[in-house]
Amino acid sequence: MDAILLQVLNGLDKGSAYALIALGLTLIFGTLGVVNFAHGALFMLGAFCAVTLQKILTLSSVTIDETKTDFLGNPAKVETPYVESWFGPELGATIIDWSVPLAIIFAIPVMIAIGFIMERGLIKHFYKRPHADQILVTFGLAIVLQEIIKYFYGANPIPTPAPEMFRGSFDFGVLLGFDSNAIIYPYWRMVYFVFSLILIGGVFAFLQFTTFGMVVRAGMADRETVGLLGIDIDKRFTLMFGVAAAVAGLAGVMYTPINSPNYHMGMDFLVLSFVVVVVGGMGSLAGAVLAGFLLGILESFASMNEIKAIIPGIDQIIIYVVAIIILLTRPRGLMGRKGVMED
Repeated sequence: MDAILLQVLNGLDKGSAYALIALGLTLIFGTLGVVNFAHGALFMLGAFCAVTLQKILTLSSVTIDETKTDFLGNPAKVETPYVESWFGPELGATIIDWSVPLAIIFAIPVMIAIGFIMERGLIKHFYKRPHADQILVTFGLAIVLQEIIKYFYGANPIPTPAPEMFRGSFDFGVLLGFDSNAIIYPYWRMVYFVFSLILIGGVFAFLQFTTFGMVVRAGMADRETVGLLGIDIDKRFTLMFGVAAAVAGLAGVMYTPINSPNYHMGMDFLVLSFVVVVVGGMGSLAGAVLAGFLLGILESFASMNEIKAIIPGIDQIIIYVVAIIILLTRPRGLMGRKGVMED
């Protein structure tokens, strides 16, 4: 039982990332009808928003400390971050330590602006084009963004630690009555899971309980009728593209302590996230979230040594196997709308 619970917990953080990226993908497909293969790059850009803020907060001034010497006997150079000079050593150190959570504030306007520029500058020209054209142009955009990040930040992963108070692990075993150290789970993975639930809940509440969201949902169901009512649905859908970009970006921001940001992390999640969307059902927001968590947990169980001993390499293909089975038996996905991807 402890092994089962541990695998469920291990699957929740990756499932949270799948669910958040798939949620943004579904928002874009449901509103604009665009298959956005650049969405994984938005996840990556969000992660590098956290990296950028960390670099900004650690910018330092160099002074000479005559009371100290280096290994050559010369006066030592002391680097003092500007934030510590401005706010004092304690508060400045705390701000640097909490750079990842603070990057949420930094990333929201940046990602919305990037999403708006992407939609207005490129994607709007492909609304009426075949999905194959949309895939090619957005995949090309993803490669361009990936290479830009590689040029400015390098090819190596950049460690971006969580705040110090969340760097340990929690003993779930003791809490649930198991032996000590039976179920050890990192604090930040729990934070990421809770954050994803809050973000997902916020998106659904926005769509369900606000006038803007209700108009968007109506436009997703019948765009022409909403337009005939005199509502500028295109403008609202453009804003939703920005919201979807922000969701992917925030997912990337908070994932940085789990997986150090690198220029190809967007591609690593992109294909899997599209599989999640297909399994959940193209156009179904609830299906995307449900499939994200289910496939994350399933992938975690498939990575168990006992399972891999029976079926070697199953952890690498299990999600694709599930997708094949779903597409053969239910082409619309678990909760997809009738007619979508059933032509």
